[in-house]
Amino acid sequence: MEITKVLDAKGLACPMPIVRTKKAMNELETGQILEVHATDQGSKNDLTAWAKSGGHEIVKDTEEDGILKFWIKKG
Repeated sequence: MEITKVLDAKGLACPMPIVRTKKAMNELETGQILEVHATDQGSKNDLTAWAKSGGHEIVKDTEEDGILKFWIKKG
């Protein structure tokens, strides 16, 4: 998987991870992948719902040591 951009949203509370993700996605071309790192547990549901409503695809998501990582393909 080729990552186009990495967004560090660690330490940010809702809604900032979504706000930053939306801004970063606007800078990408269709099909490019944004890797997002977050620590807010609410991000999992928020990013999943946001990606679906925006026509994007969460290719993969993991959690390790309290850090949530998402790979979102721009739709």
